[in-house]
Amino acid sequence: MHVQIITFHLEGASEADYAALCDDLAGAYAEVPGLDRKVWLANSETGTYGGVYLWRDRQAMAAFAKTDLFASVANHPNLADIESSDFAVLGGPTRITRG
Repeated sequence: MHVQIITFHLEGASEADYAALCDDLAGAYAEVPGLDRKVWLANSETGTYGGVYLWRDRQAMAAFAKTDLFASVANHPNLADIESSDFAVLGGPTRITRG
């Protein structure tokens, strides 16, 4: 398993606009090969939004970065200050805590 956390701010769009965009994109993300789970994030107080991605492995994450879906989101005009961090997972303790 590999974890990626992406955060960004909205620019020229409301939280309701963002929620509608998420609803539109959820089905496409559900079909991404190697993406086991995606948790959609919203923090109205800080204006920070994003997602936590649980990938099968780092290779699946890298393959997704070459897709049209990735490009359409990465270049979306209403998403600003996009940051991405990825992490290896410590298997032993993660299994114990039902990760």
